[in-house]
Amino acid sequence: MKKQAFLIGAAACIILLCIFFAGCTDTDGGPDDTPPATEGADTVVEANTLFANDLYHTLSSDEEYANQNLFFSPYSISTALALTYEGAKGTTAEEIRSVFYFPLDDAVRQEGYASLIAGLNRQDAAYTLKTANALWAEESYPFLPAYIETAQQYYAAEVRNMDFISAPDESRLTINRWVEDKTEDRITDLIPEGGITPLTRLVITNAVYFKGTWVLQFDENKTHSATFLTDGGESVTVDMMQRTDDDAIYPYTETDDLQILRMPYEHESGKALSMLVLLPKDGDITTAETALGTTELADAIASMEPGQVEVFFPKFTMETTYFLPDTLAGMGMPTAFGDEADFSGMDNTRFLFITDVIHKAFVEVNEEGTEAAAATAVIVGRGVSVEQPVPVFRADHPFIFLIEDDETGSLLFMGKVADPTA
Repeated sequence: MKKQAFLIGAAACIILLCIFFAGCTDTDGGPDDTPPATEGADTVVEANTLFANDLYHTLSSDEEYANQNLFFSPYSISTALALTYEGAKGTTAEEIRSVFYFPLDDAVRQEGYASLIAGLNRQDAAYTLKTANALWAEESYPFLPAYIETAQQYYAAEVRNMDFISAPDESRLTINRWVEDKTEDRITDLIPEGGITPLTRLVITNAVYFKGTWVLQFDENKTHSATFLTDGGESVTVDMMQRTDDDAIYPYTETDDLQILRMPYEHESGKALSMLVLLPKDGDITTAETALGTTELADAIASMEPGQVEVFFPKFTMETTYFLPDTLAGMGMPTAFGDEADFSGMDNTRFLFITDVIHKAFVEVNEEGTEAAAATAVIVGRGVSVEQPVPVFRADHPFIFLIEDDETGSLLFMGKVADPTA
């Protein structure tokens, strides 16, 4: 049992990525009345998955997060940056597109997001899943109507005018309250104090919230203390849930290196959602990390069949915060964060650039099910206008002077003043 607990626990830092993109497909083979996804939605989902794998590998290889839990919503980050991308041009747009794999075709991308957002907000009595977007625009700044209309039409974005110039902190608190409301108070203080300044012109936010119960819930009375060997090699004690009864029927498969388990959530008329767990047989999390994004893993997942599985799974809660400018710049989009940025699709100028990208996420897994929330804020500001100082020309020491013909430049007189009183 210790080995099983160790292996399952070792995978805990990556499994919940699937919450935010497994929801786009039917995962349990049961009836699903959700309208079929459009070709654009499929393309957007594929792009989101590619970005998720890239971001995971980037974060996991960062020394700052060594041997730490990772949890984020690739959907939330991608959606917020898709709204940002709609206003990007030139090199700025090319770099953002390359990092997020956005479709080049505007219609495919925009209709894909519209279909995906509508599908994710489809109501289901058995679980809660909702996502929301908003543009918070400086009230005195002339954003292009076309940009605002695109955000509203394809991303269902609320648009609110804010007084960033005179009331930056009050604006910050208003945005944070919106995030709290959309995430059932699971994401608080998304934008920290000082995150919005009088130079802020636009804040783009996305929030996503999920709460669901397992099809096969765990019995609290069978949860027990067990040893968990962390990624850093330390043994700790965790609350280990278990399902070992005859009714523990789960989609399951194995590869040479991994055990793969799918744990479905209850659903009725909406999308089928599930948690997919990648469990390295050798206990080394890098084995699971290496498999991410491979065709071998995709083939293995496609081959999963339901069968009896003895499941031991730890309860856990995670709260994470990421400030992503350096991360995203390192992934290939540095131009968006500096003076060379081109967001002229927002305002027809070259004054705007991204000043911060903030992402917070929360997840709790227990015997009943899972609650997860995330939010992303992209803060866009304008550069500080460097006001040229008024020059002071104080001729209080020796100087040379010239008298010339302005038209031809011909030097008519030339002299030096060493002592004006002589």
